[in-house]
Amino acid sequence: MDGRKDVNELYPFRRYKGNPILTRKDVPYPCNTVFNAAACKYRDEYILLLRIEDLSGRSHLTLARSGNGYEFKIDDSPWIVPSQDPRYEVYERYGVEDPRITQIGDEYYITYTAFGPYGPRVAIGRTKDFVQFERVSLATEVDNKDAVLFPEKIDGYFVMIDRPLGWGGERGDIWIQRSPDLQFWGQAKVLLSPEPGWSSAKLGVSTPPIKTEKGWLVFYHGVRETGAGRLYRIGAMLLDLKTPERIIGYTPHFVFGPEDDYERIGDVPNVVFPCGAILEEDGTIRLYYGAADTCIALAEVDLEAILRLCLMDRSKVRPPG
Repeated sequence: MDGRKDVNELYPFRRYKGNPILTRKDVPYPCNTVFNAAACKYRDEYILLLRIEDLSGRSHLTLARSGNGYEFKIDDSPWIVPSQDPRYEVYERYGVEDPRITQIGDEYYITYTAFGPYGPRVAIGRTKDFVQFERVSLATEVDNKDAVLFPEKIDGYFVMIDRPLGWGGERGDIWIQRSPDLQFWGQAKVLLSPEPGWSSAKLGVSTPPIKTEKGWLVFYHGVRETGAGRLYRIGAMLLDLKTPERIIGYTPHFVFGPEDDYERIGDVPNVVFPCGAILEEDGTIRLYYGAADTCIALAEVDLEAILRLCLMDRSKVRPPG
């Protein structure tokens, strides 16, 4: 393939010209940094649930709101902080991190990483109004993180994608499992594994599944170890609507990666890390992502462009043999 048109088709995301949309200067209280935001629409507002690292280096979650999805105002105080409930305290003692939001019925479920002295594990909470927050469960043991819920039950089960291991240099595969009640999880299967190339070190799911006519669309991040450190980039996969354990197709190359200075330079350089994606009525996907663990940015892409990449002939972007 050659020509600028072909390159644009392989990398179809458009960065918002006003990036980054949020930095620590926008946070109305002292902090080190803001990054990795979950995203959804609630009534007439766009909602971001921000991971904010405080001056001690521990994280909590704070809400930000917008009428247009570009200009956000951050709440004056945190919304979700490490729990003092004895059932949760030791597992959240070092922070709550990297949330994702999935609407199921009239409730908004929040998966996040509970981080404590024994390592990271997946926690689930819920809200109906983004005022009251209720913890539901600690869904996994350690080490596990990067979890998302599907927006509807499948065959009567809640379905979750997560990433066990991958911590401290371990190999990290994307898994999928089911639960009757959000408490007890099982039927776990490997969904996607690292391959030589752009995602050779580990993978992790990035955004909750988006239902399309062709399947469940899921963005995920892939990590490559380089001489200059880790490089985080984004791929996409398409899962069967009735049997999401079956992959219909996935992008043979990364579709979005760090290029601009705010993605290249920061607390953790060379990182784009989305936790929220919103599908608009016109078919545009807004992807909200942490950049270099230092700020939050926005990129947009046409749904059909991503679906084409998930289903494309892999030989077109790889040399023969």
